[in-house]
Amino acid sequence: MSVTIREQSDQMQAAAAEHLPPEVIEVFNRNIQNLLDEGVPADVVAVGDTLAPFTLDDAMGSSVSLDELTENGPAVLVFYRGGWCPYCNLALRTYQRELIPELSKFGARLIAISPQSPDQSLSTVEKAELDFTVLSDPSNRVAKSVGIVFQQAADVLEAQKNLGLDLAAVNAEGSTQLPRPTVLIVDQNRVVRFVDVQPDYTARTEVADIIAGLTELSGN
Repeated sequence: MSVTIREQSDQMQAAAAEHLPPEVIEVFNRNIQNLLDEGVPADVVAVGDTLAPFTLDDAMGSSVSLDELTENGPAVLVFYRGGWCPYCNLALRTYQRELIPELSKFGARLIAISPQSPDQSLSTVEKAELDFTVLSDPSNRVAKSVGIVFQQAADVLEAQKNLGLDLAAVNAEGSTQLPRPTVLIVDQNRVVRFVDVQPDYTARTEVADIIAGLTELSGN
């Protein structure tokens, strides 16, 4: 039986607690609790909503539209924070390993979307050796349209800088806002058929839940 993303994430958190400074761990843990207290935004996209058309650049700087992504079947849209986020990388590698082999049964595509600039996205693709499309969402325009964006707290930004990450430098257009980890399944008419938003950024939508959503959509 494969290890869930939650189990992998818990192991990663435990390892981080052993080597990160206690004051940094405190900031990150407080941030997670604040996000959990905020919960899922009331105006987040819902099943049955129709996404507005959008076009974003892929890791090579080529424009890709939502209509292209759904031309031959449903699209699984994964909104993630960035290639600098270990929990994002963990989830993307798990999707690569366990979800990608299942998608052909549903004629579906997997697309990962973050606010990173295209060149930063390319680094994500290269490092994780991903076989799916990675798109850049400058200033979280698409993420904002589905209601999942939040402003990274000042103390978290400072802690990240102390660890060598300048979020404004890696995000397109210098944004310090981030999307909540979210998975949407969108059909060929751009209608949302599955939504899962994770307030806790160490959590991710499990592979089994995405497959269940695709199975329900296909009627199998």
